Amino acid sequence: MRSQRYAWTLGILVAAFAVAATAQETAADNWKVQIETGLGVTQAAYSDNWAGGEAGSIIWASAFRGKAEKQISPSWYWGNELKLAFGQTHNQVKATDDQGNEKKQWTSPQKSTDKIRYDGIVRLTRGWLVDPYAAGVFESQFLDASGTQKRYVNPVDLTETMGVARDLINVPDRRVLTTRIGAGFRQRFARLDDPADLTKTISESSNDGGLEWVTDFALGSAKSKYNFLSKLTVFQALFYSKADEFTGLPNEDYWRTTDLNWDNVFTADVTSVLQVSLAWQLLDDKEIDLGGRFKETLALGLAYKFANFTAE
Repeated sequence: MRSQRYAWTLGILVAAFAVAATAQETAADNWKVQIETGLGVTQAAYSDNWAGGEAGSIIWASAFRGKAEKQISPSWYWGNELKLAFGQTHNQVKATDDQGNEKKQWTSPQKSTDKIRYDGIVRLTRGWLVDPYAAGVFESQFLDASGTQKRYVNPVDLTETMGVARDLINVPDRRVLTTRIGAGFRQRFARLDDPADLTKTISESSNDGGLEWVTDFALGSAKSKYNFLSKLTVFQALFYSKADEFTGLPNEDYWRTTDLNWDNVFTADVTSVLQVSLAWQLLDDKEIDLGGRFKETLALGLAYKFANFTAE
């Protein structure tokens, strides 16, 4: 209950910061908006009598990144970023019909990528050595197929932090390196299969709190031919609401280990509508898996970019 009160307090403070900034001071700039979207598709198909053992497949992946930021007053900065991604793989496999003849048929699609993430931050920009900030993160996925039932936008992870931030490098729309550290609180809400009856769904929630360190690095922008984004998040939990449930078990201290999330994406424009992108992510969370988890996606496909500013 104590950590939940902290989380609500942080949420109220974030909203209060934004309201106070717009109410007390005159806006300094207009909203700076960037949008990047992409769709890549790879397809192959073979007839039932094709020799050689090849099998058809359809692989598609879509991605969206939107960023809106504004120096809403000389003293207040408000930044928002939304990342969405979803893709599927369809495979063709050999099967035998009722007469014993071999044929090729398509299996049910499997996810190849799935992401929903929103980041919001408010910074007090008074020209000090560091900027006080309040930030919030929403993370989930479109489709959860890990159980016997398909569930949408599940699980949901929320993070609220307050601390200090500093721009180490700041050349707008060219090179930006920002780091921040603060106290953070996380909540996780999940819908799962009921072990007693797999046709039913149960809901679980947990929360923890500790220290968070985030470093963002950006090369280029939506106006650039080349663009690289990197976000490193390190979280050290100091308390966990379900710690007592694991007392005496081999994994009783896993929640105390440091969690790491390193997310990267590189894009390059081949033409005005054709783009190649490479994304990779490294996750390390012992509560989920003892080994680090790695994901990589390489795509070539159609792309659309928009920015309401001119790159220098």
